[in-house]
Amino acid sequence: MKQSIHPTYGPVVFRDSSAGFAFLTRSTLAGETLSGPGRPRTTIEWEDGNTYPVVDVDISSESHPFWTGASRVVDTAGRVEKFRRRYGSGGNGGAR
Repeated sequence: MKQSIHPTYGPVVFRDSSAGFAFLTRSTLAGETLSGPGRPRTTIEWEDGNTYPVVDVDISSESHPFWTGASRVVDTAGRVEKFRRRYGSGGNGGAR
């Protein structure tokens, strides 16, 4: 690998502000960069007693409807019937 062209890769806490959920992982946001967002200015003391930079996110697996089971079931049958009423029942290769 070439030296001094890769961003710093280190521990960062990502915090979901809507669910009160946080997790510690590694990211390139841990270091200073010449381009891009750079190191987060806020820090948090984690459960292990160390202080890490924290990135606030709007949505995570704790608040996303797909992962929480709060997703809606879409009425696809109603959409198909609406399409058929508007454009015909089909079955003849697209000709009217």
